Amino acid sequence: MTVLETLLSGQLLFAALVTGSLYALIALGLNLVYGTMRLLNVAHGEVVMLGAYAAYWAFTAYGLSPLLVAPVVAAAGGLLGYALYRGIFKGLLADSSAAQMQRMESNSLLLFFGLSIVLQNATALVFTPNNRAYNYLDTVHHWGSVSMTGNRLAALCVAGTCCLLVAVFLGRSVFGLATRAVIERREAAFIVGVNVDRVQWLSFVLGFASAALAGVLVSMLGQFSPFSGFPYTIAGFIVIILGGLGNAMAGLLAALLLGVIETYGVALTSANMRSMLLYGAFVAALLLFPNGVFARRSAAR
Repeated sequence: MTVLETLLSGQLLFAALVTGSLYALIALGLNLVYGTMRLLNVAHGEVVMLGAYAAYWAFTAYGLSPLLVAPVVAAAGGLLGYALYRGIFKGLLADSSAAQMQRMESNSLLLFFGLSIVLQNATALVFTPNNRAYNYLDTVHHWGSVSMTGNRLAALCVAGTCCLLVAVFLGRSVFGLATRAVIERREAAFIVGVNVDRVQWLSFVLGFASAALAGVLVSMLGQFSPFSGFPYTIAGFIVIILGGLGNAMAGLLAALLLGVIETYGVALTSANMRSMLLYGAFVAALLLFPNGVFARRSAAR
């Protein structure tokens, strides 16, 4: 296959859409938590990993469809986020001064890094460090020259629909307006009457729930292990950097762009280059678009 044939491949385009939709769902939670509270949740990928193991356990032990248990897993992820917020971060965020928020940003990196290590090793202790996988909706469907499995179609539909619904919700609802106010000017939002505490814990709940849901979808597509969460964290941060804070629709477009870079990059090189492409995109995004692609364009106008 020539380079031109590779670039025009419908099969690769479908794969890029699936990957991008998953990255968008994962980045959604990171965007909310970091945007509203400036907390660097480097354990976000571990929540994805836990969602994958929950779906695996439900399917292999009880024969339950991952799509059927997905709402339950998402709710469990939301409860975990709520517990972490009430148990740890609410008190730490009580002082909203600029100096305290700067300290919280650096301290949260250590807190979430410790949580990441605990979750990885606890999962390895319970499930062993070996890779896990299961077959679900693996029937191949053909649409023209494109072959697609049922599980990838389901992942694309679920992740894409959830991202679009959340984007509309954040753009049209009172909570969405309050969230954007907290992201842009936290102290000013508090002065004009925005319930900052409610925005924060709802952001935690929605962020962890979306990550757990993404984990269910990830489990249907391939192998995973207790240590497979970190690349998803990196992917989420790349999406935030490209799309900018508080813009869910821009984040969706940035995730699709990242999916295209990864999918076509692997196709043009090799599967061994996946990590290099991902981390290379991360460094390039930091250097070229520190404020987000769309924020940069707006400023230029």
